[in-house]
This record gives sequence, structure tokens and C-alpha cells, in this order.
Amino acid sequence: MVKKPSMLISEFAKATGLPLDTIRFYIKKGLLTPQRSAKGGSSPYQLFSADDVTTARMIRVQQSLGYSLREIAALNEEYRLGARSAARTAAVLQLQIGKLEQKKAQVDAALEFLRAKLKWVKAGKPSDRARPDFRC
Repeated sequence: MVKKPSMLISEFAKATGLPLDTIRFYIKKGLLTPQRSAKGGSSPYQLFSADDVTTARMIRVQQSLGYSLREIAALNEEYRLGARSAARTAAVLQLQIGKLEQKKAQVDAALEFLRAKLKWVKAGKPSDRARPDFRC
């Protein structure tokens, strides 16, 4: 169920912590698709929903994980296209989960390496053979 749009862009910016320029950029790129209000004459108001807040937050998380805006747009489009089909929505969500699990494995490997390297450095770099290797 899609929630009724209720926020103007300024309220949406406050709810998401995003600058107005970033929101407008996301709209231009098709990452966000706010509803248009009948108010505002030749420049109708853009109305955002709680679902749009979730979408904006996911975009930021995906960006922080190294997804390109093109990848994010493709995932969002797949999700929107599958919104009427539970099976398709589940497939898209499973794809996203798989990609995030891959990223998590990479981050976990990097953390393990950095912790081992820190321990090695604190121990005075005892030998090159004891030096940790990074394996991803």
C-alpha cells in the first residue's frame, strides 16, 4: 500500500536530511518520483510520502556502499515495475539482499584485515611473516 503524499519538498528535506539541490537532482535522475499537486499553477507542488523518505534513505545507503546512481536507478525501476507482483517484488528484494551480502562480506574482510594489522603494528611489527595479508 502506497502512503498518501503529504510533505512538501522543504518538509521532505528536513525528514531526510538531504539538501534541496540533492533532492532535485534525484528527481531529475528519476530516483525519486514525487506526486504533483493541483496547487501551484504552472509550477505544481511536489508532494512526498513516507515511502519517498524510505527511498531517499536507501539511496544514501546504496551510495555509501559504492552503488552508482545508474545501478540505484535500475534497482528502483525494477522495484516499481514489480510493485503489482509479489513474486517480482520478492525477486528484486532478493537481488538487493544478495548484493548487500556481497558488500558486507567485503567490509567484514577489510575490517578483519585492519584489526589484524593494528594488532601487528601495536606489537611492534614483529616480522614480515607475521604481517597480515588482505584477502577478499
